[in-house]
Amino acid sequence: MVRLAVIGVGYWGPNFVRIMDELPDAEIAYVCDKEAKRFERLSALYPHLTFTSDLESVVRDESVEAVVIATGSDSHFKIALDCLEHGKHVLVEKPLALNSADAARLVEEAERRKRVLLVGHLLRYHRGVEKLKSYIDEGYLGKILYVYTTRVNLGRIRKEESALWSFATHDVSVVNFLIGSQPHLVTATGQAYLRKEVHDVVFVTLHYADDIMAHLHVSWLDPHKIRKITIVGDRRMAVLDDMETTEKLRIYDKGVDFTPSYGDYAESLSVRIGDIYIPKIDMVEPLKVECQHFLDCVTKGTEPLTDGRHGLEVLKVLEAAEKSLKEDSRAIPVEG
Repeated sequence: MVRLAVIGVGYWGPNFVRIMDELPDAEIAYVCDKEAKRFERLSALYPHLTFTSDLESVVRDESVEAVVIATGSDSHFKIALDCLEHGKHVLVEKPLALNSADAARLVEEAERRKRVLLVGHLLRYHRGVEKLKSYIDEGYLGKILYVYTTRVNLGRIRKEESALWSFATHDVSVVNFLIGSQPHLVTATGQAYLRKEVHDVVFVTLHYADDIMAHLHVSWLDPHKIRKITIVGDRRMAVLDDMETTEKLRIYDKGVDFTPSYGDYAESLSVRIGDIYIPKIDMVEPLKVECQHFLDCVTKGTEPLTDGRHGLEVLKVLEAAEKSLKEDSRAIPVEG
């Protein structure tokens, strides 16, 4: 049984309360938020829990082994560092911090104190993403040529973080996982239509080794709600559509075959259009998988799938994309 506190119950935090309250090996000691009015609805749903606005008392309570941090992204670093320094295991929502220097400080502190630091990159715990990764690793799609993702909808409009930092965090995390490496070069373009310097729509291009390219489209100013990842291999292609209720993943037996001939190169290429395969995926709520994984890391010493170093790598890509946005889409190398 892990005794923990959920810090921040504005937008996403209530979901952590719901799931941690359901899991048999978690005990919620506190639900904490600086705005006490947020407790009204939750206290009616969970009358057995303790609600408080005193963050310091939660952090200093030695009986609390772990914390879940779901506050605004600008407070992640300070709260996570304070909790780590008080010997607590930490699950912090993405992004880990707002710059790689702060993220590296958290990684160092977690490793020095031998505490779990898990970053909430939710798609890494999506069963459809896991299935897609297995097809890639097995070579079923062939050599990966390029990837593109679309994560758009109308609202919710953020005041502090741009669509790049709010949405692209998911896609950078999952594309790095699928390809199995970090990009070496980033370009980005976008516009801030609703608030000055807060980009509502961003297009990011990532360049990986072996000429693999990924293109990310993120926006909260769009008529459609789309959550889609497309992988193009030289043997087959795959589309993961998270808006589909059941048939989330489709494998397309499509490609271009090369048959050597005595004519020119173009005449040796032929388009192949085959069957569409829809694998069965036993879906489990990704947040529930993430929370259980965090508890397993605390109690069993399991290595976090999205540890602090994973979060740091994502931040380095976002920083490069942010710099490219500010410098007229100049190609920016990814640090490290």
